[in-house]
Amino acid sequence: MRLATIDNGTPDGRLVVVSQDGMRYLGAPDWPADLLTAIEDWSRASRILEQLSSRLAAGEGEVLDLAKMRAPMPRSWQWLDGSVYGTHAELMQIAFGLDPVDTDRPLMYQGMSDRFIGPTEDVRLPSEADGIDFEGEFGVIVDRVPMGTGPSDALDHIKLLVQINDWSLRAIAPVEMKTGFGWVQAKPACSMAPFAITPDELGDDWRDGRVCLDLHIDWNGRPFGRANGEPMLFGFGELIAHAARSRDLVAATVIGSGTVSNANYTEVGSSCISERRAIEMISEGGAKTGFMSFGDSLHMEARTVRGRSPFGAIVQKVIAA
Repeated sequence: MRLATIDNGTPDGRLVVVSQDGMRYLGAPDWPADLLTAIEDWSRASRILEQLSSRLAAGEGEVLDLAKMRAPMPRSWQWLDGSVYGTHAELMQIAFGLDPVDTDRPLMYQGMSDRFIGPTEDVRLPSEADGIDFEGEFGVIVDRVPMGTGPSDALDHIKLLVQINDWSLRAIAPVEMKTGFGWVQAKPACSMAPFAITPDELGDDWRDGRVCLDLHIDWNGRPFGRANGEPMLFGFGELIAHAARSRDLVAATVIGSGTVSNANYTEVGSSCISERRAIEMISEGGAKTGFMSFGDSLHMEARTVRGRSPFGAIVQKVIAA
């Protein structure tokens, strides 16, 4: 099942179910009005949404206008982002001159959740001097997770999968990291691809709590990265359990994988500019690729080996605030 949110002038938009070809949609006439509401009572909402999905499969539905689509979850109670790709961690240590993090626990921070940017919205940022960077990753949306839930049981709480662009301002990040209090200015709102999907939509490409798809990223029309989401050091079950160790997780919590990264980066490229700069430091003695400029465009889309796009594409332009 593929879900999306259409702009209707309200903070959370109108929740709809989308056909497999991404061309048609149906929404519930009364309830649930939005995805935030649906996740809070998923057992009831999913039955209604599955009925709409069956009607779409039978040929019903209105024409979907991509220009009116918002992030599938325009806002949430909580956004927790991990960093669980070993290659990305190693390259970031080079890029920022950091010492290795000596821990056997997942890395995770709590970011801005009161707004997720829609898939075709322009991204407004204050200054090119801040080092504008994209970070392609995958995420999950959970129902209520009780404190102390283990990794295996945590997988049962995953109701939807999403594709995320976690925007970063790299010139600010090292300054905030040194304070030891985490990021605020360095992490503006994230973007989401148009469709949130149930895990069964991926079939065998959803394995061990991992989205095993290539994440295709083009910057200003040129291929930049095609890294695959599988080689997470910790799967989403472990990430959820880590977050729930000392707290209940409220329904609609979004948890991210961190930047998708592969050890064979010379072949598949990267999912953020900082990685490429670190690779240049290794191979050429210094970073040559600059960060994004106002007017730059980005296309980010996870694809199956047969070219299907389960989440749809993030297609955005960076502009001055």
